[in-house]
Amino acid sequence: MLFVGDDWAEDHHDVEVQDETGKVLKRLRLPEGMAGITRFHDLVGRFVAEDADPSQVLVCIEVDRGPWVRALVAAGYRVFGVDPKQAARHREILGSSGAKSDKGDAHALADMIRTRRHQLRQVAGDSEIAEAVKVVTRAHQALLWERTRHMLRLRVALRDYFPAALEAYKPLGLTSDAVLKLLAKAPSPEAAVKLTLSQISGTLKGRRDIPAKAQAIQDVLRSEHLGQAPLVTTAYASTVKSLVAIIAVLNQEIKTLEGQVEAHFGRHPDAEVILSQPGIGVVLGARVLAEFGDAKDRYASAKARKNYAGTSPITRQSGKTRVVQARFVHNDRLVDALHLQASCALLHDSAVRAYYDQIKAREISHNAALRQVANRLVGILHGCLKTHSPYDQATAWSHRSNDLAA
Repeated sequence: MLFVGDDWAEDHHDVEVQDETGKVLKRLRLPEGMAGITRFHDLVGRFVAEDADPSQVLVCIEVDRGPWVRALVAAGYRVFGVDPKQAARHREILGSSGAKSDKGDAHALADMIRTRRHQLRQVAGDSEIAEAVKVVTRAHQALLWERTRHMLRLRVALRDYFPAALEAYKPLGLTSDAVLKLLAKAPSPEAAVKLTLSQISGTLKGRRDIPAKAQAIQDVLRSEHLGQAPLVTTAYASTVKSLVAIIAVLNQEIKTLEGQVEAHFGRHPDAEVILSQPGIGVVLGARVLAEFGDAKDRYASAKARKNYAGTSPITRQSGKTRVVQARFVHNDRLVDALHLQASCALLHDSAVRAYYDQIKAREISHNAALRQVANRLVGILHGCLKTHSPYDQATAWSHRSNDLAA
């Protein structure tokens, strides 16, 4: 067997090749791209027979995705993507001096895959559909996060010079199209005072009780509020118009990407099973699929899936001290999606609600109870995906039927 440590950077890879005894056979720096991967194959070919199985080549690298990793997997090599923290801990085992270099990192990765491969997770290739879902869902969520950042900046600016706008537009939401149109038309208190009922009503199309809402907004905008000097107000108004323009574009692109999320997710064979889960809609289901992936052998058991999800607890024990804690090292996107699923499931599934109430009866905090609910829902999802069967409340909660009935 051949063991390869690959310390990657944006434009190059430092590679070290070891044999089964730990002897360093070759150290080399390869460029990124086709030229580099071609030289990688040539390098491997020097130390293995022509008819050797590519799976006898084990590669350790601190990333589990991207064109380079995809090329290694396509070549038949066994690729292990390790967490940078894991690699750092193994480097400390090899030497305590604290020295660090790209060549040293490649050496640590090669030694790591040679001595600890049974503890590492092999990169399991997801399907092209799942990869596409991941791309669009992450881009969609990134735009949502970006819109929130700009909304908070807008809120701070309005609070500093135009508090009446915050009070008047609060029921509509600062990122709504109606508020953005009103702020674009009247970004200053002086301009807002001149807004007519017809102008305000024109932005509220599609809402209920438009005349009353428009009158309430106008009344607040025309009431007395603290403000800034005229010159400062003009400066603030110009920055608000820029923020409004950015948020408007983000709103449009979010809608566009949401359509792409729905289209890609709908093509996946597991979409129906995932959508059958309590508390999951199309966008949330796409996020769950994207972050879990769909490689069939990635999760050996429901426990393995829960551990990856970060919903299962960890135990720290030393002597007579034993503490059970939440996992703080996890996939933030996946945890966010599962937390939201658990929150929604409480409102739409009686068995989930009963389970949550039982946990709360033990004086567990809301977030901790939601985490336990999410942990249970991950186990149910694993079973449904394994058998490719939709969620059934009676089957999923049969082991708790007596408790829930009581």
